[in-house]
Amino acid sequence: RRDVLVLTPWLAPIVWEGTFNRDILNAQYVQKNLVTGVVTFAVKKYWFFVEGFMSSANKYFLAGHRVNFYLFTDNPEQIPHLQMAPENHLFIIPVQNDSEWQDGSMSRMDTISRYIRSQFQYEVNYLYSIDIDAQLFEHIGVEIIDELVGTVSSWQYTACRDNKAYERHPESQAAIPKGEGDFYYTASFYGGSVAEVYRLTRACFKGLMEDRKNGIEARWHEESHLNKYLLYHKPTRLLSPEYYWDEEL
Repeated sequence: RRDVLVLTPWLAPIVWEGTFNRDILNAQYVQKNLVTGVVTFAVKKYWFFVEGFMSSANKYFLAGHRVNFYLFTDNPEQIPHLQMAPENHLFIIPVQNDSEWQDGSMSRMDTISRYIRSQFQYEVNYLYSIDIDAQLFEHIGVEIIDELVGTVSSWQYTACRDNKAYERHPESQAAIPKGEGDFYYTASFYGGSVAEVYRLTRACFKGLMEDRKNGIEARWHEESHLNKYLLYHKPTRLLSPEYYWDEEL
């Protein structure tokens, strides 16, 4: 494609429709006998989105390949019975709806990293975090698989560097100085190898904790910290805004 940017300055591919051959990628992926995990959270009123997300992800996310879905919820009894594809497995993991969940961003980063250490590293090779209020309308395949993957925000794709929604408060652990930054990534869809996602979530959680200790809250919470991390730990693959498009646009 010549109408969009398909390579970053550090030579990581930016995946758009029409820039890959999924048949070739599927054949390579199958030979490696891999399992990919998806983490999502249905806490408080968000259990309402479970059926729409899970039915669409079961159909369209790495279809035909083995996927473990890890659904964290404070209301497991509200989760409807979901018929999964034979190669997919759904694990419902209860979490407490306590005061810590008032800051969901901090809890999500901490929870993902803790479960990677205790469970996920033994069960999956790659891990992706996707927001529960998303719905898949087309296939998302193995073209997303890489060591460290960020998704370019559909809202921020055309903004120039100094107009991107980075945290600018210099005392925040998420701060990105004026004149720095390359892409703005959404925290609604990111992932990579289990080891890389562990490093990312631990770093973001530590930054969130340090900000809280200093009475600071980054502009876009975990997303601000994610962008700071990915600025200095460059993703090995970027997903275009097509992968997480906002219908309001």
